[in-house]
Amino acid sequence: MTVHPDVPPGCQLIVRDSVGSTSEEAKALAADGAAGLTVVWAREQTAGRGRHGRSWNSPRGNLYMSVLLRPDCAIAEAPQIGFVVGAAMARAIRAVAGADVELKWPNDLLLGGAKLSGILLESAACADGRLDWVVAGIGVNVDSQPDVPGATCLRAAGHDITVEALLEAFLPNLVELLGVWARDGFGAIRAVWSALALAVDTELTVKLPDGVKAGVFAGIDERGNLMLATDTGTEHIAVGDVFPVSTVSRDDGAGAN
Repeated sequence: MTVHPDVPPGCQLIVRDSVGSTSEEAKALAADGAAGLTVVWAREQTAGRGRHGRSWNSPRGNLYMSVLLRPDCAIAEAPQIGFVVGAAMARAIRAVAGADVELKWPNDLLLGGAKLSGILLESAACADGRLDWVVAGIGVNVDSQPDVPGATCLRAAGHDITVEALLEAFLPNLVELLGVWARDGFGAIRAVWSALALAVDTELTVKLPDGVKAGVFAGIDERGNLMLATDTGTEHIAVGDVFPVSTVSRDDGAGAN
């Protein structure tokens, strides 16, 4: 087993046996001026978090990491990084585990319709409105999954890999796709993400701040919004929780950080 995984040039890997939250540590490093591509990886978290501030149990055996990035872009473009990170992790899991994971808008990975991984983005702006930093917290259920409906792990699905191997596969994919995004813009990332996403026409329910909508997945638009085809036309949704109709409608199958 690799104790300290190899990382691409420009990445600084910080290894912790146990932390409260890798994202909290990465944000503290950002405030202290740490460079982009600083990666905090922990064997376990004692205060992991998911979306909407949910607490998250983070036992040993799974991947818990947060990546500090400092792209030169407007704060409004920060959500695009979630698609970069998701696509990089989907590529890594497919390459290392041979698992046919699928991306679910906006920031989850599914395996066999069950949640395998989640991503949480947090960011801060400079005084001029440009992005100062973004921290992408990533959790992947490798050896175990929480005891909740709609969750899975790679081992339960028959894929026996190490956390280190997944980390080593993810970071080069991340660096590559960040370069694509910087050079070619979100359109190129949208194409990569879409090729790894749920099939178009997958039936969805979407929990919105003001209710629930049903329809079928029609992709993402040029801004990264979900396109939901309904009986009354295609709606473009910027914020919501998505549940494929064939799965249990819960969004707690894998944490972030």
